[in-house]
Formats: sequence, C-alpha cells, structure tokens
Amino acid sequence: MRISFELAETLATVVEEGTLDAAARRLHVTPSAVSQRIRALEDLLGRVMLVRSKPARPTEAGAAVVRLARQVSLLEHDTLGELGADDGDGRTSVPLAVNADSLATWFLEPLARLSQRHPVVFELHRDDQDFTAGLLESGTVMGAVTSRATPVAGCRVSELGAMRYEAVATPAYVERWLDGGVDAVSLAAAPLVDFDRRDDLQTQWLVAMGVDPALPPRHYVPASNDFATAARLGLGWALLPTFQSDEGIATGQLVRLGGPPMDVPLHWQQWNLRSSLLDAIADEIVAEGRRVLSRR
Repeated sequence: MRISFELAETLATVVEEGTLDAAARRLHVTPSAVSQRIRALEDLLGRVMLVRSKPARPTEAGAAVVRLARQVSLLEHDTLGELGADDGDGRTSVPLAVNADSLATWFLEPLARLSQRHPVVFELHRDDQDFTAGLLESGTVMGAVTSRATPVAGCRVSELGAMRYEAVATPAYVERWLDGGVDAVSLAAAPLVDFDRRDDLQTQWLVAMGVDPALPPRHYVPASNDFATAARLGLGWALLPTFQSDEGIATGQLVRLGGPPMDVPLHWQQWNLRSSLLDAIADEIVAEGRRVLSRR
C-alpha cells in the first residue's frame, strides 16, 4: 500500500485551512475535488481521516497522515533548495507551538531573522508550556517551546534556559492591600491576576509564602501583554517575567513583593527529521533562547 502525496497534502491543507472550501481555493481545485480526494484517502486506508466540523480536524489516523504530508513537504523544500530548483515563489509553511510569555517577549525575533533568509511562513500555536508538547505528539506542529525535558516520541530536545518570574504590583496596590506587609494574612485577602485556570504559577508562589491558594480573589486575563497590563493598572498582583517587569520596576510603576522567584525551565523540541530548514529554525531559536533566558 502506498499513500499518495497528493491525497495526504490535500488532507493537511484542509486541516490547516479549516474548511474544504478554503482548502480548495489554496489548492486551485473545486471543493468537490477536495472532498473526493479525502474520500479516496479514507477508502485507501480504511479509516476515517477527517472530522467535518468547523473548523475541520483530523482523527487520530488523520493526524498521522497530516504529519507525513508535512514531513514530505519539508523534505521536498530541502531537496529543491539543494538542486537550485527553488525559484523562491513558493514558501514552506512551518507550524510551531510556543507559550504565551515567550511569544510576547523573545520568540518572534529569531523568526523574523529566519524569514529574511528562507522562503518560509510560520503558523504559531499558542498554549501553556506544559501543554505544547501535546501538539508535537499529535503532529499539529513541527517544533515547540515546552517545559518538557523528555523527548516526545520521534523528536529531539535542546535546553533553552529558564524564564524567571517575580511577584510584582503597583505601589498604590501595595498601599491598599499589603500596607501591613507582604505576609500570609494580607495575601489571603489581596486580589491577584491569573492567566487562566491552568496557570498555577501564582498558586505555587502563594504556597511558598504559606498562604492557602483557595483564599485570594482572582482575576483571569488570558493574554500575555494584557496580563502584564492588568498588573500595571493595579488590578492585582502577578508573577511577571522579568522581561516584562524590569522597566516598570526601574520607573517605579511596579514594585517587587519579595518571596521566591519562580523559574520555569524551557526546552525546544522538534521532529527528529534531517531537514536543513528545520535545523536552521532550531539553531536560531535555541541560540536566541540561550542568549536571553536565565541559565540555571
């Protein structure tokens, strides 16, 4: 049995675009032709490949075929480059996963440099660093910034460094809520800002400070820059990456609350595939991460 690359590529395009109509426009065929290709692939493999939801998503079997299509596309890009047959008009799409704070602070700079040297476009998937590895496992992305040090099956891993977080708040907030000192009693009543309900950094810090984390009121602000803005506006105290808090502390807009800094180790994982493009992406991201992140 051989899987037609045209059929696999069609499935991957539907998953990337979200609908058969959008995939048809990108492939320059009719929606009917796209549907027929998906059906032919399912008949060939005897498996359902696609959940026809909005957006469309692959089944577990479909995800394996999407991963194959992306790997072949990457190898095709490298081969054309080696042969000097790449005219530069076509750009390879590379899906990557990254945590929100890295995306808001250091991650885009290496991608900008890469886009100047290579015919590539990036599709970024944002998720918590504890969950981005799952996007590698499913084949959704080719590489990910993750807290997971153990390689995902079929991937290789490089250490980036640690993102350091410190508890900060505005002087006015401290005067209102923590005037008696930053202790377990005052922190139990002081509002804080969480990224979302999976964000446990503030909870870890509270436990380290001897506070029952169920007691303080919580705001939820699920965007990195808006999260930092919420702290700068005095909505609550928060653990901010030093990237985002250093300037505010220098100007007096923010003050440190003390307590232990929280270091989140980050790693780069990518498909263990011999690809000059993927290797170039890894080299640029790992070098930037090691330059700007704390070395523990």
